[in-house]
Amino acid sequence: MDMTAAFDASAPVRLLLLADTHVPTRARALPARVWQAVEAADVVFHAGDWQVPEALDELQARARRLVGVWGNNDGEELRRRLPEIARVEIGGVRFAMTHETGAARGREQRMATAFPEDDVLIFGHSHIPWNTVAGEGTANPGLRLLNPGSPTDRRRQPECTVMTATVQDGRLVDARLVPVDRTP
Repeated sequence: MDMTAAFDASAPVRLLLLADTHVPTRARALPARVWQAVEAADVVFHAGDWQVPEALDELQARARRLVGVWGNNDGEELRRRLPEIARVEIGGVRFAMTHETGAARGREQRMATAFPEDDVLIFGHSHIPWNTVAGEGTANPGLRLLNPGSPTDRRRQPECTVMTATVQDGRLVDARLVPVDRTP
């Protein structure tokens, strides 16, 4: 799995963003809705906390293209197979992904400084969906920050979630939070 390669796309590219799947500790398997979204996506991003290598293997086998990173709950084998930070360019949009970004307070400023050359930062860890843009006065004022939440462990959120988006004409468009029914 090459985490740094560019992805050339002249047509719209459908994305699925996942994080914190925690299989098998929070769910025995990913919900059916997630697998439907994997099948519909051109590229699947997973921002860590897989828990077991088998979860990576299954997603890698079923996704057209997978970009993944390890999370704080991922053991030695997943850390050996996945990077801490992944970067990929899709249709002219520069993506970076990591699991943890620290506290919500000051996140945009910190991440704009840490990722000055990227257009979109995907992250996980909190299980709390996030969709903001670093503002003026930051090192990267256009950086889009996205956390899809978790499809298996809602914690304090009203529902489990994933995120979909599209890359079209060199831009990220239509980023949507999608509720997930946990039915396997």
